[in-house]
Amino acid sequence: MVLLELFSGIGGFSKGLEAAGYTFDKVYFSEIDKHAIANFKYNFPYAEHIGSVTNITETKICRPDIITFGSPCQNFSAVGDGKGLQGSESYLIKYAIEAVRKFRPDVFIWENVKGIFFARHRADFWNIVKAFADIGGYRLEWQLFNTAWFLPQNRERMYFVGRIAEKCTADIFPFPAPGGVCHKVNENEPFTRPCGAITRNCGRQPNMGNYVLCLKPGEVYNGKLTPEQMSQIRMLTEVECERLQGFPDNFTQYGIYDGEKKLISKSHRYEMLGNAVSVPVVKAVANRIKQSTSI
Repeated sequence: MVLLELFSGIGGFSKGLEAAGYTFDKVYFSEIDKHAIANFKYNFPYAEHIGSVTNITETKICRPDIITFGSPCQNFSAVGDGKGLQGSESYLIKYAIEAVRKFRPDVFIWENVKGIFFARHRADFWNIVKAFADIGGYRLEWQLFNTAWFLPQNRERMYFVGRIAEKCTADIFPFPAPGGVCHKVNENEPFTRPCGAITRNCGRQPNMGNYVLCLKPGEVYNGKLTPEQMSQIRMLTEVECERLQGFPDNFTQYGIYDGEKKLISKSHRYEMLGNAVSVPVVKAVANRIKQSTSI
């Protein structure tokens, strides 16, 4: 099989697909951040970097069986500028649509923030759905996932899957979360979060961005920090961030720069992990695809 990762980052889709049992004879990846490219080359030495996504239709590569893309989310994010498809970052989804149109993979997977479902972005979302539908021959499904279903991190993301219709043997979604059941809010919104919350004994909570409150055995956080607890706040380590995203320890430690193995700085490791997809979520989606698609 052949995989094409667009907006690849550090290869979270590759790790998740591998964890679900997929094997690839060839992996192509498109990314512009030099540190993410270096890290991808270190962890996937057999992969081929094909440059920027803006040149995807000119690329001479083997037809991919699967295309993945976690396109830039800044303009859809709750903390972004709200420009949606009019923004220079989120507009780049057009190149992923062009890639699907050109290569016609058996499967494509798009990941983005839940802000894509906000009322102000609804027209943009349906324009994207229509663009994929207009390619023809694909069955389209989507659902909001939360990394908290698998790991101690609250990270809600939309997963959108397209499959060649004639190769579909069953639905992929809804995917029930551990301890909860997915449901529809109303006829205009997709399947969303579980009805029930899931609690994990992670030993480190609450997670406050890149900072963490280290609780002592038996100590409880009730939403208000005591003076003693204030002194117990520290920054998450790079390895802890890797674990919260489902990557192996020190996955982001090294990169290949101009053929040479080098350490990646702490700040760039945090940035790359913040931009990555959560590996267990990709694995869960990939398993459902595997069980319901004849490829």
